Order: sequence, then structure tokens, then C-alpha cells
Amino acid sequence: MESKIRDEEVETLFNRLNREAKEGGYTLNPDMEFTKELIKSLLINEKRYGYWACPCRLASGSKEEDLDIICPCDYRDADMSEYGACYCALYVSSAIARGEKVAESIPERRPPREARMKMRENMPAAGGPASDLAYPVWRCKVCGYLCARDQPPEICPVCKAKKERFERFM
Repeated sequence: MESKIRDEEVETLFNRLNREAKEGGYTLNPDMEFTKELIKSLLINEKRYGYWACPCRLASGSKEEDLDIICPCDYRDADMSEYGACYCALYVSSAIARGEKVAESIPERRPPREARMKMRENMPAAGGPASDLAYPVWRCKVCGYLCARDQPPEICPVCKAKKERFERFM
């Protein structure tokens, strides 16, 4: 049985996400009731799975398999650029936030499970063949932030995604 999410938990996470969104140049959906329901769902998924699986997608329960849909998901920025909102509409463009544009339906960008598994198999392994670079280049799969260092940062300085959301880029 799911443990009840307290209003204080939702408010605390809302304040954190809102602050981080503003710091990163993003905007949370201004519909407070809608936004807080999404945040409540993130907290439910965190208690259920141990991570913030996107509340609008079916999580597998395997963190490794669901890394691409941990909020903020890998598809957020592409959806924001093309549609003005992410798939679940937690993040919206400033035009939508100001009421100048209406959020529209967003098609699912996440590849089917089989395609994701195949892509994961074809990714170069960290510590693979040496290159001319002094350090490997790591890319945040959420926002595209790049850094050259031995290991990816613990937290992306741009979008606040955790270390496991980085992939070896070069």
C-alpha cells in the first residue's frame, strides 16, 4: 500500500523544482493545481521505485532502464523546443506560462523498449579506446551540457540531473 504524500512534501519539492527551474532558465507550469499533482506523482514514484519516474509514462521499476524518463527526462528540451512544453507539461515555455501560447498535445518521443535496449548496447563504453583528448567528454542526456574530465560531475550544473544521466560523448 502506498504511503500518503503530505502537502508539506509536495510544497517543499515544488519550491526546490521552481528554484532550480528558474536558475536553469526553465519555467514550471503556472497551473498550480496541475503542477502540484505532477509533483505529488513524482513523490509517489520516488517512494514506489526510488527515483522520480515521469508521472505520465509507465516506469519499469528498473532505474537503469528508466534513466531516460527520470525527471527531468532526456526528452524535455527537445519537447520544449518543438512544442513549448515537456511531455507531462511540468516544464513549459515562457510563452505558455504568460498565456501567449496554449500547450498542445505532445507525441511520445521515447523509443520503444527494444529500440532503447539496442541503443544502450551500441553506446561506447566509458574508458573505451583512447583519443587525442586529454580527458573523456561527458554529455548530460537531459540538457546537453558537456564537460571534459575523468568522470562526469555528481550533479549537472545546468539542469541538476544526477551523475548516472551522463553518457560518454567522446
